[in-house]
Amino acid sequence: MDITSEEGDTPHAIDMTTSEKVVDLLNQAALLPSDEKLTLLKQVQELIINKDPSLLDNFLDEIIAFQTDKSIEVRKFVIGFIEEACKRDNELLLRLVANLNMLLKDESVNVVKKAILTLTQLYKVTLQWLVRSKAVSEMQEACWDMVTQMKGDVLALLDSENDGVRTHAIKFTESLIVTLSPRTADSDIPKRQEGDISLDKVPKDHSYIRYDVLCEEGKAALEKLLRFMVHPAISSINLTTALGSLATVARQRPMFMSEVVQAYETLHANLPPTLAKSQVSSVRKNLKLHLVAVLKHPCSLEFQGQISTLLLDLGMPQSEITRSTPPPREQRKRPRHEQYTEGKRLKMEPIEDDEDKEEPAPLTVSKPSVIPVAQSAIDLTAEFLHPLLNPENVANLVLISMVYLPDVMPASFQATYTPVESAGTDAQIKHLARLMATQMTAAGIGPGLEQCKAREDAGKDEDPDDDSGGKDLLIKRKVPAMVGQAISVVGGYTETTQTVEVPVKRLPEPILPSAQTKMAGATGRKKVFRLADVIQPLSESQIEKLTSKTISRILHSEKAIAQSGMSHVRVKLLSRLVTQFEGMMKEDVLQFILQDIRTRSDLAFSLLYQEYNSYLSHLPTGLLDSYDHCLYTLLSGLQEKPEQRDGLFTKLVLEAPILTESALEVIRRYCEDESRVYLGMTTLKELIIKRPSRQFQYLHVLLDLSSHEKEKVRTTALGFLKRMYEKDQLRDYIEKFALNYLQLLVHPNPPSLLFGADKDTEVAAPWTEETVRQCLFLYLSLLPLNHRLVHELASVYTEAIADIKRSVLRAIEQPIRGMGMSSPELLLLVENCPKGAETLVTRCLHILTDKVPPSPELVERVRDLYHKRVPDVRFLIPVINGLEKSEVIQALPKLIKLNPIVVKEVFNRLLGTQHSEGGSSVSPLTPGDLLIALHNIDSTKCDMKSIIKATNLCFGEKNVYTSEVLAVVMQQLMEQSPLPMLLMRTVIQSLTMYPRLGGFVMNILSRLILKQVWKYPKVWEGFVKCCQRTKPQSYSVLLQLPPAQLTSVFERCPEMREPLLQHVHSFTPHQQAHIPASIMSVLEANRKQEEMPIQPVVEKEIEPVPAPAPPAVAEAPVLSLKEPESPVQQQPPVINDEEEPMEQEAADPVIQEETETDHTVSQVELERVGKTPSPQPEAEPEAKPDPEPEPEPEPQPEPVEESMEVSQPEPSDLKEPAEDAAESEVTEPEDSNTNKDAE
Repeated sequence: MDITSEEGDTPHAIDMTTSEKVVDLLNQAALLPSDEKLTLLKQVQELIINKDPSLLDNFLDEIIAFQTDKSIEVRKFVIGFIEEACKRDNELLLRLVANLNMLLKDESVNVVKKAILTLTQLYKVTLQWLVRSKAVSEMQEACWDMVTQMKGDVLALLDSENDGVRTHAIKFTESLIVTLSPRTADSDIPKRQEGDISLDKVPKDHSYIRYDVLCEEGKAALEKLLRFMVHPAISSINLTTALGSLATVARQRPMFMSEVVQAYETLHANLPPTLAKSQVSSVRKNLKLHLVAVLKHPCSLEFQGQISTLLLDLGMPQSEITRSTPPPREQRKRPRHEQYTEGKRLKMEPIEDDEDKEEPAPLTVSKPSVIPVAQSAIDLTAEFLHPLLNPENVANLVLISMVYLPDVMPASFQATYTPVESAGTDAQIKHLARLMATQMTAAGIGPGLEQCKAREDAGKDEDPDDDSGGKDLLIKRKVPAMVGQAISVVGGYTETTQTVEVPVKRLPEPILPSAQTKMAGATGRKKVFRLADVIQPLSESQIEKLTSKTISRILHSEKAIAQSGMSHVRVKLLSRLVTQFEGMMKEDVLQFILQDIRTRSDLAFSLLYQEYNSYLSHLPTGLLDSYDHCLYTLLSGLQEKPEQRDGLFTKLVLEAPILTESALEVIRRYCEDESRVYLGMTTLKELIIKRPSRQFQYLHVLLDLSSHEKEKVRTTALGFLKRMYEKDQLRDYIEKFALNYLQLLVHPNPPSLLFGADKDTEVAAPWTEETVRQCLFLYLSLLPLNHRLVHELASVYTEAIADIKRSVLRAIEQPIRGMGMSSPELLLLVENCPKGAETLVTRCLHILTDKVPPSPELVERVRDLYHKRVPDVRFLIPVINGLEKSEVIQALPKLIKLNPIVVKEVFNRLLGTQHSEGGSSVSPLTPGDLLIALHNIDSTKCDMKSIIKATNLCFGEKNVYTSEVLAVVMQQLMEQSPLPMLLMRTVIQSLTMYPRLGGFVMNILSRLILKQVWKYPKVWEGFVKCCQRTKPQSYSVLLQLPPAQLTSVFERCPEMREPLLQHVHSFTPHQQAHIPASIMSVLEANRKQEEMPIQPVVEKEIEPVPAPAPPAVAEAPVLSLKEPESPVQQQPPVINDEEEPMEQEAADPVIQEETETDHTVSQVELERVGKTPSPQPEAEPEAKPDPEPEPEPEPQPEPVEESMEVSQPEPSDLKEPAEDAAESEVTEPEDSNTNKDAE
């Protein structure tokens, strides 16, 4: 050391001073804690290395004694001190290398990493020191052997369990490769490493160090690094470090550039599957950076094609690649480089043809001829594949590989995939061939690999004895070093030509602290006991077997441990053990629990909590799979057990830390089991209430069950939901779900979710009653609780198809009845009645008023709706009993035009014949009023057929329309002026229903004569027919007719003339005297034509005596009442056959009689001759096949109906037979008569 001029005279004093200071610092350091101790030791290092190196030897042992200190930092300091000391004085390597070897095997990872860094430097220092030494001593040889051994140990640490140790081992391997390979003119050496030793500085004739052995070790280290980098389980940090190391090797040793580029290609094609997405991105970024660094090297020209293709794949623009490409240059120092290549038979990439650089590299240069280099396996395989990659083969490869694709895209692929821009070009095909060749070579297949192996075997066969003498010498000199040591040398030799006895050479011994005694033995080292050195590792099957037996013993010690009171410890131990070890043990424990889950529930809960705790400890990357499996198994096991009465299922669900999807599925299955449905849904309800964070998820399960196909499950779910609907926080969600399901009804086909699928898409199946109800169950159960929802139903109803509308109308009865007619929302719906929802509103009104009378509010709303917005008379039907009498009468013409079933319901309501629970409402019309109102309907407002059908409905209600009611009706109708058109039809039907009304009817007929009934043509027809049916009672009435009218009767019914004449002849002379002569002349008209005319004296005598006619009228009712009813009952069948001809004959003559008084008989005869034959063939077949029985009212209306139709427009009458197939038997004859009347 240089000493200052002031102290130059007394160096000894200064030394002593420094020495004393060092002693003082070391004494203090021995007593102080770690942090302060480190500070003092650094001061000592400064003093004895930098200030006064002469003291280094004196205090070396004291410093090294700290290698056994408990502090990691102190031990790391000792390693740093060894490095600095050996660099300062190379001779100290002999003493300190053994200590470094000890610290390399330290139990602390940080100490080992520091030792690796130090060895990285000291390996080069040792090699340089030995190369400079002209004569190598035995101690130096032993020192080199130990350094070589340590080098092997560090290379082995590439397989260490610690990521950091592996990273340091990679950097050591990089340094080793650079050191054990020659530096060339193209080597890119950092300035700080320019003085480092390399293989080219090692003499080939060194007395101990063999050049070729070091060269092989360097190549072996490179191969080890390359193998390490392509390991599928490599970590991201190690991969990044290895990429950088390979780039450094390629730049500093261009002869390895081929292997480096090839390794980059392999990595790019096969990124480790264990990397996360972010790690893949990071690795790709690093790979791009290092590829650019390699590309910038002048020697990269041969590999530009491969590097450019890789960079393009990594997303680098062509322009940037071109910028990074070095300019072409002359290869001025090529011979030296090639000489090394030849001598070492290093496998290199062949110089690429122009085709490899066709697209990526725009710069082309004519290359000088070079010595051919053996092609690598990848090149050979790529050349083999290139012509095979035609479109057909590639398409087949893609199709075959589709089968093996994973379900989920790997993160590495997702991060690395870039679209192929130059697909189909020659350059891209070559790149694809290289990618496939790389993977095939890595897998150990392909023609290239086979050729390379054959080439190596041939090389061995050609030169088996090359350098044999040198190798033997190497073995001789290295035998002492190998005794008792396991030194791994790549390319070692196992054969020797002769065996030589050599003395055992001792390796350097470590400096031990003075407190420790050196052990006797060859090395004198204290052997540290390591458990791993004295035991054999167990196989996987042995470990699994032992573990399983252990768990089994703890499981089945249940009773013994329970007696000791330590059950809780056993439970905790089991749950922790099973959670740590996966596999069959967990299944065994779960099955053990399920065998008697009631008594082992504490173990079940402990295991469940432990699994959840394990999941939490691994957040955010933790998975719930193990916990989920445990919970699912326990719940499923409980479901399979017989019915639980102790609530264990509910307890397990409620106390589980978190419920997974599969656990919810078990709960759903529990709810779907009809024997446990109530328990399952009670559990679900508790979950919803007690776990607010996920209550909607649980509520959704219950909502799904509300449309279940099993009725018990569905009704139970609806019951629970109705109770939950009362809770404000759940109300909106339940309501929204119900309305969503309701909205499904607007689809033309049912969505797939109604069939158990997840997605809301329509299926081809049509709507059915069942699927419609599925959408309505929840909504209809909520409707009585929230009346506002009824408006949603109306809006959906307007958009739904007809089948759905019918199903809705059938389904709403109970909910609407539950709402009641006093509901403000229901009244609002009636008031507003959306367009298209008229049928729905009508149905609601019918439901509300079916059993109880309508309320005044409802009647008022319907009245307003009818008069102001929708004039549809059907709205009035449900509330018809709440309307005024005038309103009902006004609406009757429209009402009776409706469907016969509807008309029947209207009359039921008006007549009070519908079944009702409450007191029947008071009808605004009495039965008589209704029948009278029907007769008074204006024929211009309603066709006669509808009126007749309506009256028939009235006559059908015999309980309501008694003979007394009908008598009152006929009396009132007869008093009207003009006479109603249907009067006589009603009289005939009344007489048919109640024959005992015969006397009353005769009275009616007599009074009609006084009202000159023949002035009303249609009524007159009915009058004649009635007389025809009621003969002989009607004879007395006929005799009251004027002669002209009597003649008209005989023209219509000529068969009545003779019986009437006989009836008159049966009178006593006194009675006959009261018959006017004019009447008698009408009666005897036919007889006069056949016989000689009788003297007209009698006629003259009779004519002046019209007075006695009233007694005959008075007698008629008496006679008819006394006579048996059978004649009246027997007449209808006979009349039915004659009825239509009579009408046809008589219809027109009556009209003629009204208009013309002259030539009556001849006109009648002409009409009869001209018109009678033609309609009869059409009418007769229709009338005769099906004559109706006499009690029914249907046969009677035809004559009157036919005549009524004259007032209606002809087209409508002609259309009616075709439109109504259910018409009575004489419809067609009526139409024909109508036409005749019109003429």
